[in-house]
Amino acid sequence: MQDIPTPASNPSLLLDLVSMKMPYGKYKGYTLCDIPEYYLVWMHSKGFPEGKLGMLLSTMYEIKLNGLEYLLTKLKSSK
Repeated sequence: MQDIPTPASNPSLLLDLVSMKMPYGKYKGYTLCDIPEYYLVWMHSKGFPEGKLGMLLSTMYEIKLNGLEYLLTKLKSSK
């Protein structure tokens, strides 16, 4: 079984959420943490893409779903 990286096991994932841009779609060019929750919910229902982008979008979905955006506030302001 393959280990899936989590923010707790890899804090650089949180940095990626506040710095990486969405490469395509309706929110192309938006920082991943700025993509609206409704779009992440839609992507969740359709299936996130493979690879790192999908893992980051899935992480952002869970953060927003659980009201944990405050975890990114300091990181976002320091970038």
